[in-house]
Amino acid sequence: MLGGLIIMVREGLEAALIVSIVLAYLRQVGASRRRGEVWLGVAAAVIVSVLAALALQAVGAEFEGPGEQLFEGVTMVVAAGVLTWMIFWMARQARLIKGELQRSVDQALAGRARMGLFALAFVAVVREGIETALFLNAAAFDSSTRDTLIGGLVGLAIAIGLALLLYAGTLKLDLRKFFSVTGVLLLLFAAGLVAQGIHELQEAGILPGIIDELWSTKAYLDEEGSLGSLLHSLFGYSDSPSLLQVVFYLGYLLVVGRAAFASLLVPPRQVRPQGTWRGS
Repeated sequence: MLGGLIIMVREGLEAALIVSIVLAYLRQVGASRRRGEVWLGVAAAVIVSVLAALALQAVGAEFEGPGEQLFEGVTMVVAAGVLTWMIFWMARQARLIKGELQRSVDQALAGRARMGLFALAFVAVVREGIETALFLNAAAFDSSTRDTLIGGLVGLAIAIGLALLLYAGTLKLDLRKFFSVTGVLLLLFAAGLVAQGIHELQEAGILPGIIDELWSTKAYLDEEGSLGSLLHSLFGYSDSPSLLQVVFYLGYLLVVGRAAFASLLVPPRQVRPQGTWRGS
């Protein structure tokens, strides 16, 4: 549940911020009458994202046995890869996204195509939506669909609430710090997805077992228990991991994690001043 909540807060706020920035800039330049195109683009993106999530679930339901394990393993590894790319992308773009969106709005307003703002909103939101569908689908493999859905809906509500406060100018938020903190959490979540994906691929017979049980902490922290299942769904905790799971988990954190931490946690003196975002 918490995994879905964290994912949705992060992804939902990114999408909501994009929409808020576009709407605030339209108001600023006196083009509020074009807001309908933006909302139409958002609605179309939401529909496409929901259809993508349903399609992923439908495809997964068709597999059984080794085929199901292979599908889940591949989905988890792919989701971890996309999640990693997203963390690095946002670390680079958080300080620049407002200016880039405003330039895109200017181009759309200056063009003859009436659906320029529709395309801008649709592309920006559908990217976040399809990423979210993939992440939530991967998270649901090791948690109930119901818990993942509840966590996602709560996270979406929080994201929308934050975006509305930002748009109204009643909340100041340092986006770099926000995306740094959530980036660290998602990095650990991605490492867990990698380890769980390796486990599923081993179960499917695609990867060798080598040492199927490197150690066991089942007597102390059972992954089926309350705390163990929470750590399992959030960070990929396993009470009896294989050697490959441990190697890939630690390898991901050492290689990708080191680069991501350097990008996310840059000392303030190395970052250009950015202030806070207030929606205008």
